Amino acid sequence: MIGIGVGAMAMVVVMSLFNGIQGLVEDLYSSFDPAIKITVAEGKTFSVVDIPKAKILSIEGVEFYSESLEETVLLKHRDKQSVATIKGVEQDFLDMSGLDSLTVEGELKLNDGDIPLAVVGYGIKYQLGLYIEGNYTGIQVYAPSREKYSSTNPEKAFTKMNIMPGGVFTINPDFDEKYILVPLSFTRKILNYEDEVSSIEIGTKEDAEADEIKQEIQDLLGDEYLVRTRYELNEIIFKTNNTEKWITFLILIFILVIAMFNLVSAVAMIIMDKKKDVYTLKSLGANGQHIRRIFLIEGILISLIGGLCGMAIGYLLCFIQEVFGVLKLEGIVVDQYPVLMKWQDFVMILSTVVLIGILASWFPVQIVVKKYMK
Repeated sequence: MIGIGVGAMAMVVVMSLFNGIQGLVEDLYSSFDPAIKITVAEGKTFSVVDIPKAKILSIEGVEFYSESLEETVLLKHRDKQSVATIKGVEQDFLDMSGLDSLTVEGELKLNDGDIPLAVVGYGIKYQLGLYIEGNYTGIQVYAPSREKYSSTNPEKAFTKMNIMPGGVFTINPDFDEKYILVPLSFTRKILNYEDEVSSIEIGTKEDAEADEIKQEIQDLLGDEYLVRTRYELNEIIFKTNNTEKWITFLILIFILVIAMFNLVSAVAMIIMDKKKDVYTLKSLGANGQHIRRIFLIEGILISLIGGLCGMAIGYLLCFIQEVFGVLKLEGIVVDQYPVLMKWQDFVMILSTVVLIGILASWFPVQIVVKKYMK
């Protein structure tokens, strides 16, 4: 019973930790990536003139619509420099993102009156030696020029503009060391674009079905555009998390199966120990099927009680971690290991324990009863 309980407890704890980590990853990516992203099927940019913005906003479940323009640029601040991706966005992008809770310095805003501001990732801030308060030098942004230039004058190969830093966000190194958010108008100006964008980012309501909205937008735009959900944008990451979770679950099942060998021995010993009681039952009219059923139920009860006790202890440990944060984390956006308990996991774990208990009890009941209870 103890081995079964320990196995069930480990399942609850490990599955809840994986759920917590998966939820954390989804929250981090949802704070930057939109629920639905529209890009062109071929090429890098496209004109928004042909995009039916009003029809997209009229789709049930759509709440935000933000045009976005990205390009790789060179950033300089005093004597330091860094290569980054400049992302020109509109206010709707900030409203639908979760960056407000991930802004660690300054403010999450794109303009201070008529002055454009940049919100940079923490990695870029570190590389540039950037500070927000009292900064009067700003960030020099060098973007590749789209106009023809002479090789004798390489300075014309880049367009240079200055922008003041307004805030710093931190998500994870994938974003912190890559992105600098600026107003869309600033990006279009430095890249010499008029109405082009590299993507359109859609924010949906909490109860909206992203897949259904995606399909409606795809039917509206046609095959010239790619419409993808947040899951499809980060498919490898989400699939990897799920795969790791279920592989770990299978390993724990294997460990639980090994623990069930103790149950096989225990049931066999109970049957042999109750030999005289079985003769009494036979005298009262019980047949072999009834006797087998008694010992089978006893074996199932042993596994069930052990599993329930282990699951209760696992729940208690996860509850303590969720409330008090005993296990700490350093260097990321949360200060403790995330835990998320799901009732589906408890049902699956209990079903697994009962199933293995039935199999572990059935074999000794059939063999030992037949051998010793003639």
